[in-house]
Amino acid sequence: MQDTDSNLFSDSRAPNTDAQSSSRSAKSTVVPDCFGEPFQPRRPFVGGHAQTLVGNFFPRRSHLPVAEDYLCEVEAGVQVLCHCHWQASREQTMTLIIVHGLEGSSESGYAIGTGNKAWQAGMNVVRMNMRTCGGTEALGPSLYNSGMSSDVGVVARTLAEQYGLHKLALAGFSMGGNLVLKLLGEWGSQVPRQVKAAVGISPAMDLAASADALHDPANRIYETKFLWSLRRRIRRKAALYPDHFDTRYLHGIRSLRDFDEQITARYCGFLDAQDYYTRAASARVLEHIAIPTLVLHANDDPFIRVLSETRAKLLANPHITYVETEHGGHCAFLAEANGYDGRWAERQAIAFIQHVESGAMAPTSDN
Repeated sequence: MQDTDSNLFSDSRAPNTDAQSSSRSAKSTVVPDCFGEPFQPRRPFVGGHAQTLVGNFFPRRSHLPVAEDYLCEVEAGVQVLCHCHWQASREQTMTLIIVHGLEGSSESGYAIGTGNKAWQAGMNVVRMNMRTCGGTEALGPSLYNSGMSSDVGVVARTLAEQYGLHKLALAGFSMGGNLVLKLLGEWGSQVPRQVKAAVGISPAMDLAASADALHDPANRIYETKFLWSLRRRIRRKAALYPDHFDTRYLHGIRSLRDFDEQITARYCGFLDAQDYYTRAASARVLEHIAIPTLVLHANDDPFIRVLSETRAKLLANPHITYVETEHGGHCAFLAEANGYDGRWAERQAIAFIQHVESGAMAPTSDN
């Protein structure tokens, strides 16, 4: 993205609302592109695996200033660490809170890349770590999971109140996308007045289907990476809190569903993995989202699955702009570097928030 590109699109690139209404009525198609800029994958990285892997490792450039560390108590005895970047007029400036995915952190490439674009567009940036992530295992005895949307809500409310922030937006990737969408659905029409817009990129809305897809042979490389990282985290937590965790439950875990059955459900208050997937899925509450929200999903995402009933909810909600692309992989959407860095989803996220802020896509009257 060029440093001078502070407004990422003009009115001529606004979404076709008539087409969107027609799509939602029919529930058979999705918005074909986002703000007149359809995604075209960077060649030769066309397929979902290529996009995912190259998109993950391809370097990003950042102009973010040194972050201010901010600790927020999300429940008694438990804190999360946020990395904040404040513009000169903090209170009146849009603040973007970025939430990472499974086993990610505030240092994940997409958090840095999106934060950089938001900063260049004149926004405050808050890169949030979920519980125990980003080297924060010692900040509390509990684990994070895909249902802890309330933690995101506490961070948003606390920052708004402490710093007098007038405008907030939320952006989440993968698990973080599920957390953001779940939070908005739970808030419904009671969304805090400061929260104006949200974005979910490759959100894991249907948790059970996506967890099971990770165990497909073609996706074992991703599942193996997640399990390796999750096991290490549990061992670190057990070393810090030996009375809370027993690493013997790690034995025999061969899939993410196994991990959620033996660890997540056991230590996070769920009956079993299926109970966790059901209760933590944002798909249950998408119809209640009441502020402008952009959801981006690639049909060749290797392991995120969007069930037909979830797609129908997304298309039926007039507050949601749902964009499905043929290609893009998982949290990648790597396009040609044509006047910017080619990180299409990150660019669309900032453009969408600017569009809402400008009044072209006004928040609900409750805001």
